[in-house]
Amino acid sequence: MSLRLNKHFLILIMGTLLSSAITMEYAYGASKDALAPKTQVQDALALPLHTVTIATVSLEQSLLFYRDGMGMQAKGPITISAPLKASQRKLWNMPDDIDWQTYHLYREGIDNAIHIRLLVLNKPMPTIHDSWNPRELGPFSLGFPNNNTAALDKHVRTVGFGSLNSLESYPIPRTDGSTYQIDETIFNAPDFNHGVAITRGNGMSQLGPIDQNGKGGPAYSAQIITDSENHLQFYTEVLGLEIRSDRLFKSAGEEGAMNLPNGTEFRFAIVYSKGATTGHMLFVDFKNIEPIKPKNAPSLPNIGLGMWSFPVRSLQQVLSNAKTYGSEIVSGPLVVEDPIIGNKKVATMRAPNGFLIEVFEELK
Repeated sequence: MSLRLNKHFLILIMGTLLSSAITMEYAYGASKDALAPKTQVQDALALPLHTVTIATVSLEQSLLFYRDGMGMQAKGPITISAPLKASQRKLWNMPDDIDWQTYHLYREGIDNAIHIRLLVLNKPMPTIHDSWNPRELGPFSLGFPNNNTAALDKHVRTVGFGSLNSLESYPIPRTDGSTYQIDETIFNAPDFNHGVAITRGNGMSQLGPIDQNGKGGPAYSAQIITDSENHLQFYTEVLGLEIRSDRLFKSAGEEGAMNLPNGTEFRFAIVYSKGATTGHMLFVDFKNIEPIKPKNAPSLPNIGLGMWSFPVRSLQQVLSNAKTYGSEIVSGPLVVEDPIIGNKKVATMRAPNGFLIEVFEELK
């Protein structure tokens, strides 16, 4: 591996970028795309990540980043009926003394971009993270593919947001010996989240569809975890997702994008719904340094990215899998008429780190 690629291992974590070894493992077709599916959509139990839920008390900053910076559309506050809010309170384990307004952030014209359900709380709550430090455990980022990260980088900084490092550009080898360019910036988003702007060049397809303005996403979400074997078992055995890539990398220290100690080793796993080409998850597990454990749980109602929501083909099967695995079922199934996910049968459970997972099924 070249020094240039070594230098960017930590950027690869959050941008779904891959070393030449991974590229060779999963190459397909003319594009030699490392993350090409080898399974069929009809085999999926859980479909691609549909919605992430973020709790905040700063509507202005949230709209400034996701709408004005990343180019998403915003709708709200959305009218939530009393029965729906009561169901959501049960499903999300929201205390009785907390109320919220709901905003819907979405990518207009792109149905399979991940939606953001923004809950603007009526009072401050503890934050899931204490800082933007990448060693903090828990939900880390949302990824935004686009066709010009250099322009988006300049725009988001003008809007008022910094990043973990300056924009990085570097080559990634294909299996045929050619390379393609990656441009990437990891921004410090509101509520100690991160937003990743990423462009794959030289004819490579982006990590998710982009709109007429050249912007896309969110297309994926990432977490920093421990006990990765147990986590990956949860996502594959309970939700039926598949691991497309699973590698051990070593950082380049202070020259790397995340500024970790030199020689930091981490497991980096990329998980997709079967047959899917977007809406995936990234998991990072540090091996030779201690991660930072935040003071508060990585879940609603704490402020930050507190829940992932997945459509599933069989809610009964998922709940049966969860029982076999030993997952905590928080609530459900409940029938809800939700303005973001639709009229669905819904249940919630906890991943091994306590993160909230919402699963929903079409009504029969």
